Amino acid sequence: METPTVRWRRLLPRTPGRWAAAVAALAVLVGGGTWTAVADDGPPAVQREDRMLRPGGVEIDTSYFTAGGSGKRPAVLIGHGFGGSKNDVRAQAEKLAADGYAVLTWSARGFGKSGGAISLNDPDGEVKDVSGLIDWLAERPEVELDKKGDPRVGLTGASYGGAVSLLAAGHDQRVDAIAPVITYWNLADALFPDGVFKKLWAGIFVTSGGGCEKFEKKLCEMYERVAVSGKSDAEAVKLLTERSPSAVADRIKVPSLLLQGQSDSLFPLGHADAMQKAISANGAPVSVDWISGGHDGGDNETARVEGRVGSWFDRYLKEETGTDTGPAFRVTRTGGIDSTDGAALKRGASSDTYPGLRSGGREIALRAGGSAPTGTGPSAGTAGAAATGTSTTETFRNPAGSAPPAISAVPGVGGGLSQLSSLGVGLSLDFPGQFGRFESAPLATSVRVTGTPTARVTVKATEGRDAVLFGKVYDVSPDGRQQVLPSQLVAPYRITPDQQGKPVELALPAVDHEFDAGHRMRLVFSATDLGYASPAEPATYTVTLDGPLTVPTAPAVTTAAATLPWWTWGLPAAALVIAAALLLTARRRTATPAPDAELTDVPLQITGLSKKYAKSVDRYAVRELSFRVEKGQVLGLLGPNGAGKTTTLRMLMGLITPDEGEIRVFGQAIRPGAPVLSRVGAFVEGAGFLPHLSGRANLDLYWQATGRPAEDAHIEEALEIAGLGDALARAVRTYSQGMRQRLAIAQAMLGMPDLLILDEPTNGLDPPQIREMRDVMIRYAAGGRTVIVSSHLLSEVEQSCTHLVVMDRGRLVQAGPVAEITGSGDMILVTTAEEVSEPLAEKVAALPGIGSAVRTDDGRGLLVRLDGATTSRLVADLVRLDVPVTGVGPHRRLEDAFLTLISGGAA
Repeated sequence: METPTVRWRRLLPRTPGRWAAAVAALAVLVGGGTWTAVADDGPPAVQREDRMLRPGGVEIDTSYFTAGGSGKRPAVLIGHGFGGSKNDVRAQAEKLAADGYAVLTWSARGFGKSGGAISLNDPDGEVKDVSGLIDWLAERPEVELDKKGDPRVGLTGASYGGAVSLLAAGHDQRVDAIAPVITYWNLADALFPDGVFKKLWAGIFVTSGGGCEKFEKKLCEMYERVAVSGKSDAEAVKLLTERSPSAVADRIKVPSLLLQGQSDSLFPLGHADAMQKAISANGAPVSVDWISGGHDGGDNETARVEGRVGSWFDRYLKEETGTDTGPAFRVTRTGGIDSTDGAALKRGASSDTYPGLRSGGREIALRAGGSAPTGTGPSAGTAGAAATGTSTTETFRNPAGSAPPAISAVPGVGGGLSQLSSLGVGLSLDFPGQFGRFESAPLATSVRVTGTPTARVTVKATEGRDAVLFGKVYDVSPDGRQQVLPSQLVAPYRITPDQQGKPVELALPAVDHEFDAGHRMRLVFSATDLGYASPAEPATYTVTLDGPLTVPTAPAVTTAAATLPWWTWGLPAAALVIAAALLLTARRRTATPAPDAELTDVPLQITGLSKKYAKSVDRYAVRELSFRVEKGQVLGLLGPNGAGKTTTLRMLMGLITPDEGEIRVFGQAIRPGAPVLSRVGAFVEGAGFLPHLSGRANLDLYWQATGRPAEDAHIEEALEIAGLGDALARAVRTYSQGMRQRLAIAQAMLGMPDLLILDEPTNGLDPPQIREMRDVMIRYAAGGRTVIVSSHLLSEVEQSCTHLVVMDRGRLVQAGPVAEITGSGDMILVTTAEEVSEPLAEKVAALPGIGSAVRTDDGRGLLVRLDGATTSRLVADLVRLDVPVTGVGPHRRLEDAFLTLISGGAA
């Protein structure tokens, strides 16, 4: 059932009480696994256990997270997205564990270190694995049980992981709550909507899985068949539907939080709508949340989404009935620009009931071609705006080979642009002669469309062929020069010969978008689209509009009220508040300290730094910390969990304010927003990249967002140090974890900051990747710049850092060069002229007064720990044993020195 790897790396203070806890923890290790402390500052510390399980007959790589306490707790399973692994959800797992859950993550079949072939959430494959993982959780002593063998458990995950959450809820009645994110209801509908092959996304899907050969054989054969033919077939639809949540629609009866992306041409909003209808019909509580981002990119609102998922589980797993789980429906709306940082402003809109996709329909009269019916009254462009005598028919061609194709959604690009659609920015392209359009009069009032617009049309194609069309609704500016495609979305349709010549209702893409007064709505049907397969044979299409465009307005959905301008009511009150604040803080307020000329060339000096835990009077995260860093140093910041490292780094970056003391960077005092912070680069929690853009494009976009001149980026120099080579031209989604880490550090190095801060830069990397990251840090500092790195990997710190600062319980324990800190103690390095054999090393270890003796990595020496013997006695014994000694001197590994320092001198 398990293949454990055992390594005990906890840092154990030498006190009787903690030794007892260590013994208890060590007992857990008998069951196997790798335990690592993963929290950095503040209680509770989170522990991670890595192990291989075989829940469904295939090895599955898992990580198990718990924190503090001995009480029972609910469990949460977190699945990862397609092409990823369990490492992608580690941060969320740690947060949930710290919040009182037992959290299990895993790499699905065919991904990460797990075995097996990708079978797209087959009930007999990946779904069976999840049930096996639930079995494993049921045996954990700390997991709360509803009954024997039935743990209290919830599932969440994005995309692929979201789908398996839904499937597990349908196949395993032990699941108690789910929170799937940007996922699919029916994979056949996602990849073959209305029978049209979504070729671009399907190709990306297969490629991100590692290529066709990584998939189950019949899936690979299915993909290659439809990719060649350019259209789906009954067998393909059946195969994908059987592995979709829709196949168990009547069996998903648990509280479900459905979070779907607006910037998502892969799994559009209609999938969440189908989920809501099915699950609510089963009598389960359901909430729907349309987030800003999606598979096409944009802002996935990670912090808000994870917060809401946590609240959902608090309510339905912990049964905290007072927890606010949010409204039945919420949508993130974008509008305007924040003048302080240039970011798009976001506000939430919500409703106590889910409106569906067709609530509050409003009719908009359209006519064919470039001109629209005119009107000056309130009804202009709405119901009642007569179109008598105007054309309602458009004729256009599908070109031979369906090329060139129109452009609407472009994975990895469309999402970023969709964030700005409400600001009049968009990307779209329709080729003359290949589309027909129908347009409204200028709108007399603004119209907020929330849901799926619909239109009734009659379609005809030449020679009895299928007509493949792509529908979209543009927002056209008053002068007609600017057209914006909301969320860059298009809907495909296949109109078969038996459907032609009679009215059919076509659903346009579901969006949340406001059309301003004076703007026009433009309905376009195109014969081609870049993301889809169109017939290769040329054909002529005729489309006749059989009525108005009906747009849903969801009147019950209200945007959070904006605060009134303060001057309309608060000028006197504001004056009183300011006066009171001045009086209350007058004794504490000080002017920003003047620059210290003597420290102009000193990258960092920290003096008397202290920070208390929130809401604590006498508990310190950092206390009276002082140290100095010089140019060219690579400084390692070390300490056990809770030592205060992350708090120190956050104060250094100006994210939080110290209670006492000061931080000076190149002589300038650090305050939030201090100008000198432009000389500081930081990699703290990983960078968020648009997965389908290249590494170079991601860096370019990031630098543009800073508003600084392009020539100040020094992008080529940063890239040379990061050593990404040809990978820069590839999509980030194809990167290994190590390459992503190097790209993130390259991003931190843009502008070539004089001080570079790296917090756990080697997390999730394998040994070769760790070695590459070490080289990156050393190359960066070689130019006279300074690097500060916080890491748990002591061996790496020893090899890459020149200086160390060791912290424990918020205080400085020791600071200085690595050689100075490791160069004393009871560990002796013996170098030899020849390689030392293992039997000879064992003889040395057995000598009186010798605690241990191990060969060095190259075999030409021994690391000997003295336990009563003197160095001279050791040399005499070595000579007696014919050991060819060439040198003897004090030595201890950083790990030994570190343990000695944090345990008060007893290593």
